[in-house]
Amino acid sequence: MIPARVRKPRDKAKVEVSVQVAERWILARLRDRQFVGLDALNAAIWELLDELNARPMDHLGASRRELFEALDRPALRPLPKHLYEFATFKNATVGPDYHVVFDGNHYSVPYRLVRAKVQVRATAQTIEILYKHQRVASHRRRRSPHGYYTRDEHRPPQHKGYLDWTPERFVAWAEKIGPATRQVIQARLAAKVHPEQAYRSCLGILGLAKRTSEPRLEAACVRAVACGISHYRGIKNILDSRFDQLAMDLSEPTPDPQPAHPNVRGPGYYH
Repeated sequence: MIPARVRKPRDKAKVEVSVQVAERWILARLRDRQFVGLDALNAAIWELLDELNARPMDHLGASRRELFEALDRPALRPLPKHLYEFATFKNATVGPDYHVVFDGNHYSVPYRLVRAKVQVRATAQTIEILYKHQRVASHRRRRSPHGYYTRDEHRPPQHKGYLDWTPERFVAWAEKIGPATRQVIQARLAAKVHPEQAYRSCLGILGLAKRTSEPRLEAACVRAVACGISHYRGIKNILDSRFDQLAMDLSEPTPDPQPAHPNVRGPGYYH
């Protein structure tokens, strides 16, 4: 089907002719009549409409009603059982943790599709992942961000690593940068139910060394460990703000002395 252009009546000639026929055979015949209500007007329109549809057409030798019964009615099908559901589509790449990201959440796909180009189809209730126009995964759509939703059948068999990515490899990579970086990666891996869910975050943290340098990443991780930070965004913020280049006092803070005031009672008061 080709949509008609705006203000181009010749693009839909049959429709325009139908409007003309309705004006001539229905509206024109009713123009001098008066009606006391909408129901009476509709009844008169239906009466003339039935008459129009039953009127034989000279160029076809049959009425509109006869043609409808012979051609259109046999081809009619029931309306769909479900209402049309609007969907949005997004292209994505499957990460090393065999998850794709949509709207801040991570949804699993079969692990064999790691690094594959897929398409995400999202409706109000469902997330579908399509690979070469075939559905390979389906999840209930979640609204709370930063969640991981993994189906057991999508995970590698026996929890083994795949494509050479293992928790040990991430820890060894981080060890080459420094002990603080290793602590951050270990904390990131331990924070997830399945270590594979942390692979994307670990790759992001370790990849910061290419954007800055390994010494800077290690310094940022030292500050992150002291502050209890182990996620990618926190370490990236430290590097972007250049807090890693500031001196940091790692000694234990000394408590402030108790102020001298007549209303402040010491522990001896309660003995």
